[in-house]
Amino acid sequence: MSKSKSKSKIRVVPAAGAVLYRVEDGVPVCAIVHRSRYDDWSLPKGKVDSGESLPTTAIREILEETGFESVLESLIGTTAYPLKESTRKEVTYWSARSLGGRFAPNSEVDELRWLPVEEAKALVSYALDRKILTRFASTPPVETVVLLVRHAKAGDRSEWSGDDALRPLEKSGRAQAEMLAPMLRAFGVSRLYSAPRVRCEQTLGPLADELGIDISIEPALSDEAYLESPADAVQRLLEIAAAGGGVAAISSQGTAIPGMLDDLAAAAGIDIGDTSTKKAGAWGLGFSGTTLLYADYYRSPLPLH
Repeated sequence: MSKSKSKSKIRVVPAAGAVLYRVEDGVPVCAIVHRSRYDDWSLPKGKVDSGESLPTTAIREILEETGFESVLESLIGTTAYPLKESTRKEVTYWSARSLGGRFAPNSEVDELRWLPVEEAKALVSYALDRKILTRFASTPPVETVVLLVRHAKAGDRSEWSGDDALRPLEKSGRAQAEMLAPMLRAFGVSRLYSAPRVRCEQTLGPLADELGIDISIEPALSDEAYLESPADAVQRLLEIAAAGGGVAAISSQGTAIPGMLDDLAAAAGIDIGDTSTKKAGAWGLGFSGTTLLYADYYRSPLPLH
């Protein structure tokens, strides 16, 4: 038997957490929790429940362990460690801005402390948590967050005889749109914008219904408009980002999204890698003014299991 066949398959247990922070006297302080079962200090985190994506897990676990509502910002990274033979736990972490709340001891956590990063690093029990805190500290402060979403799966263009702008989502695309809603809520989305395509509007439709808000139609953000005037498309995205009133989600298409991302990254002098985007894929964009700080790619909103 070959070595590859003799090796047992590693089972991965996915989990999610965050550096939950708030700003006190101009300094970010982080929530560190004490778990009585393990007698350790760590970042809030937990395993993915059935039907969840990683971002929704992170927000749920933060609330359950700390009592604080929050919104995700930048993706910090993933740590991994063995649980037992042939099983590995992988924890994906974000920075998460606290929206307020109140800690009460619970079945998992009996104490919470808000500490500056260096004090938090000294308190946590694990080197992997210190690594995540170090990465958090090295991330520039973000002023604005935007979620840039490619529309979900639509019917085949070759089988659609009408105006392509009216081509709707197919059944699997509608399922993707439903699962996008909780994922986008994890980032605090409260404003919705769409290129003038039915499939783009339908992609944000479930979240619009949940929030009870309208979707603003943006002619400058379609594929055709981007190809005609890339600068106008990027400028309109930046105007939406800077408009205030909460985090925006923008649904657009498979040519405009990579184009705008490449343009923003070039202007900021950063490398964000391959910007091709799958149907229902989303990018979390962080800005300081009009400068792109990071672009995190979320390949799919569908549950992990």
